[in-house]
Amino acid sequence: MVARQLDEQIAGRFPVGQRLRVLDVGMGQGTQALRLARLGHQVTGLEQNATMIATAREALSGEPEGIRERMRIIEGDGRDTGVHFVPGSFDVVLCHGVLMYVEEPDPLLAGLARVLAPGGLLSLLVRNADALAMRPGLSGDWAGALAGFDTTAYRNRLGLDVRADRLETLTATLAGIGAPLQSWYGVRVFTDTAADDAEVPDAPEELFAAEERAGRTDPYRGVAALLHLCGVRG
Repeated sequence: MVARQLDEQIAGRFPVGQRLRVLDVGMGQGTQALRLARLGHQVTGLEQNATMIATAREALSGEPEGIRERMRIIEGDGRDTGVHFVPGSFDVVLCHGVLMYVEEPDPLLAGLARVLAPGGLLSLLVRNADALAMRPGLSGDWAGALAGFDTTAYRNRLGLDVRADRLETLTATLAGIGAPLQSWYGVRVFTDTAADDAEVPDAPEELFAAEERAGRTDPYRGVAALLHLCGVRG
């Protein structure tokens, strides 16, 4: 879903065929970064986890030379973009699944906005604090559901205590750093309670279509497990 939404935003904001300068902060194993490099973009992945970097490098090594040349991987903290890049270096900056691990996200977000060129796209994927009661409630964990209404803290599937963000708060933050929110989507509206090892349904396109429509339709997107926010640098 995130890839589809991101491609929609890129297609709507940049000329067809333009090779974009992309920064993926907290790229993980490089799934999105590699996908965008395959599409012809110049991609930089920033990651501090050595295991993730090794996985990304291994995946990249199996690609044709042209794709390998379009992607570089830097070991570093997403909060240190000012150390690695000059202002306005990128047309697109991704920060997916990172803010939940950052206690104070505002300095990180301000740094991401600084490295965006004018008109550049900032893509954030965050845990939705306004939906923290949904997963326990749908699972019959009533105490967990009640606790979820009044907190931004939660325990993720890895067993880590992390934090979530509210749409209203991030909307104000993006406006304050000069990359106001232009579009937003919900992600995992219907499938958040599915087990990690759940089998893919026989008709996955119907699942994708339902999730895609819910992710852009009120009131469904407001209770999605994740929010995909897209800001544009003024």
